Amino acid sequence: MLYIFNLLIRSHWAIENKLHWTLDVGFSEDASRKRAGNASQNYSVLLKIALNLLKNEKTEKQGIKGKRLKAGWDNKYLLKVLKIKV
Repeated sequence: MLYIFNLLIRSHWAIENKLHWTLDVGFSEDASRKRAGNASQNYSVLLKIALNLLKNEKTEKQGIKGKRLKAGWDNKYLLKVLKIKV
């Protein structure tokens, strides 16, 4: 029983660590200096939305950070990530 409980805890933390690592590497979340009011929570929600949009975009074969930078440079790719048809 204790073994199963340990596995559940480890799997939960693996998911948490993977998400945090992706947000930190792809978006430099740890370097963020947002502290006033609800700014940090609001920014965190926006980052998670952006992360999900980038993960769902499958045509580009690169990491989240590369996709994010490409979306910043290429408006056509940004519209593809946002699923907006022109």
